Formats: sequence, C-alpha cells, structure tokens
Amino acid sequence: MKFILLTAFIITHLSAYSQENKQENKNPMNFVALMDTIWLAEQIPIRMRDSLMRIHGAESKEYKRQQLIYERNHMINEEKIKSLLNQYGWPNEEMIGERGNWTICNVLQHSDNEVRIEYLPLMRQAVKDGKLEPRFLARAEDRIATERGDLQIYGGQMKYYPETKSFNVWPVFDPANIDKRRAEIGLGPIKEFLKARFDFDWNLEEQIERSKKFTENHN
Repeated sequence: MKFILLTAFIITHLSAYSQENKQENKNPMNFVALMDTIWLAEQIPIRMRDSLMRIHGAESKEYKRQQLIYERNHMINEEKIKSLLNQYGWPNEEMIGERGNWTICNVLQHSDNEVRIEYLPLMRQAVKDGKLEPRFLARAEDRIATERGDLQIYGGQMKYYPETKSFNVWPVFDPANIDKRRAEIGLGPIKEFLKARFDFDWNLEEQIERSKKFTENHN
C-alpha cells in the first residue's frame, strides 16, 4: 500500500506541475519536492538491501525481497527522470534544488547503459552551461565505458581484482594525458581524486602498462 501511494504521489506531482507550468517554472518547490521523493525511493531500499546482505547474505529471502522493492522503485524513478529531462531539458538548481542533480544522476547511474548513453549529450551540455558538476559527467562517461568493456576516460571507476586480492583503477585511455582531459571539464588531477576518494595511490608508469595490456587483450 505504501508503495502504491508513493507511486501515485510521484505521478500526480509531476503531472500537476506539467499542466500548471508549461511555459516557465513558476514554483520551483514542486520539483524540489519531487526530487526529494525520488531520492528517498531510490536510496532507502538500496541501503536496506545492502544492510540485509551483510546480515543475511546475498542469497537470503530478506535480501531478495528488498532488491525487488528497489527494482520496482527504480523503474518508476527512471520514468519520472526521463519525463522531466525530455520535457524540460537539464534543469537548473533553482528548479530542482541543491540535491536535484545528485538525484537525477544517481537514477541514471543505476539505469541500463542504453539509458545513460541516451542522456549523455544532455549531461555534457549541462556541464558546459554550468548546470551540472563535471564529476557527475565523468562518473557517467566512465561507467558507460567500463560496461562496454572499453578503457575509461577520466579514471573514476575502480574494480576488485581477485588475482591480486586488491582494488585497482579500471584501465584508462591514454593515462599520460588523463589530467589534461580531466582539467578540460573542470576536474582536478587523478592522483588527488583517487587518494581522497579511495585512498589509492596513482602510479602513472603502472597504469600505462596496465592500459597497454588491456588493449592488447581486447584487440
């Protein structure tokens, strides 16, 4: 029942906004409230699912039940985000609030690669227009690349390697020039990012060799 009510609230909220504000956004709080609802519907099931996995394991009925709740919520959230972006383009902060971009990008990040690719041009333009922080674009670009099995561009995706029992950066395209690419969209050096985010030490020579081997093995 709670899920049905939540779904009805989201659909009604967006529909009402669309009808009343076709030409301009006269009441930004409408979309702010929508973003808050989507955020909670997306994140709470994930946190509960992960907590249940730690307690009961990934094969437990508790974990699987929560995963189904998350999947249902995500399907609704994805449609709401796509509807917003298709109708209004990438919104500014006044429209969606301080956490709005984080909400939108999280939903897209949790979607299939086809969905990320579809909205990638919009994200790129939003960064150029100052509507979106470049870190969100970098995360999307790298996620798309890794899921395709390609070299990543900005170096934000890590992977656990069983053979070394450690995490390492998914191989990067042209590691020697990664900081130049990052700077072009407003990001800081990869070494600083990885240390702060993952406590990982970037070694350029090592990454050049890893990218070389990756390319040889995938040709």
